[in-house]
Amino acid sequence: MKEREKKRKRIAFFGHFNSTNFGNESTLQAILYHLRCYQPDAEVTCISTGPEATVATHQIEAIPISERFIKSWLPRNPLLRVARGVFIGIPSELYRWITGLIRLWHTDMLIIPGTGLLTDAYGLLEWGPYNIFKWSLMAKVCRCKLLFISVGAGPIYGALGRFFVKLALSLANFRSYRENSTMQYLKGIGFRAGNDRVYPDLVFSLPEAVIPHQDTKKSRRSVVGLGVMGDAGKYSVSRPSNEIYRAYLENLVRVVRWLLAHENDVRLLIGDLDDMRAKQEFRALLGERLSVCDQGHIIDEPVFSVEGLLSQIAATDIVVATRFHNVLLALLCNKPVISISFHHKCESLMSAMGLSAYCLDINDLKADKLIEKFCDLETNAGKLKPLIREKVREFRKALDEQYKFIFNHM
Repeated sequence: MKEREKKRKRIAFFGHFNSTNFGNESTLQAILYHLRCYQPDAEVTCISTGPEATVATHQIEAIPISERFIKSWLPRNPLLRVARGVFIGIPSELYRWITGLIRLWHTDMLIIPGTGLLTDAYGLLEWGPYNIFKWSLMAKVCRCKLLFISVGAGPIYGALGRFFVKLALSLANFRSYRENSTMQYLKGIGFRAGNDRVYPDLVFSLPEAVIPHQDTKKSRRSVVGLGVMGDAGKYSVSRPSNEIYRAYLENLVRVVRWLLAHENDVRLLIGDLDDMRAKQEFRALLGERLSVCDQGHIIDEPVFSVEGLLSQIAATDIVVATRFHNVLLALLCNKPVISISFHHKCESLMSAMGLSAYCLDINDLKADKLIEKFCDLETNAGKLKPLIREKVREFRKALDEQYKFIFNHM
């Protein structure tokens, strides 16, 4: 028994995991499933933004990325701000470093799995570049192998963000990216990717058992899944994000009116619980533009889990989505999909799937163009489904090879 305990690997995962973003949650779900296939006795810890939710959802130990010791307080007086940093901020951060080193001591592997983590679009702290660097450096101090697996990158706006990302990546024992465009992006900010590898997004490796079977019942009206994204436009620098966001919603309203006029039902989808507000705004716009009868053909049901989202997607015929993982989960369910692209990852995914023709830029979204693409997709759906199925199978196989290498040979 003691020998077995000695052989048990201790593995830690790092990421923005808190049960609210279904793309991130499906990423963690996928890699945990495969870890348990290869290393069923491994001791697992997750360093996450929502440790309580991670424990409840995945039944693993979890700790916060950055523990808070006192209530957030930012005084207006400049001198008080300096005093706060000296007497509260610096000691607190030193304590975080010490507790982090203790946590990683005797850990075999720190894995940063998937998701678009390499960005400062949401700031340097929390799950941003500074803490990625901090935990990466602590891993190396503790002689813990550091792996970045199928990660995405960009945008990284600030010099400090670029510095921390490049330094963290340079410490890694293994690096792979979920698309070629991420590798090119990192090269563009001065990181030498060298012989790094490109593998598909980890969500393509979700166990087939969790993918719902397609409903064989066919009603007279087709159901179009429409994914609304709350922070659409956040990654754009060409125009203020709010301008992009308002135009985005207005064009989607026009598309919904057209879909209903052509005897389709519309099922509203989200990919993050933060999208609830955007969905409410969208429903308000629809309420102003649609008749009571038409509103009866809008399907709007709550969703609180990856499994719930997959069930909703399975109940559609075609999907039009903005969030990256809404598009990806639709493909996993073998649904023809149109991607409203807000980031290079969306274009890369659709290109890899052979669906570039059905990828539209959010910065130049026009209802007429989207309707034209929808009509084309609907016409070709029967031909596209076998191609989507084959691509998904190919991506699963590639990810199986990556898991085998990581968990058997690292």
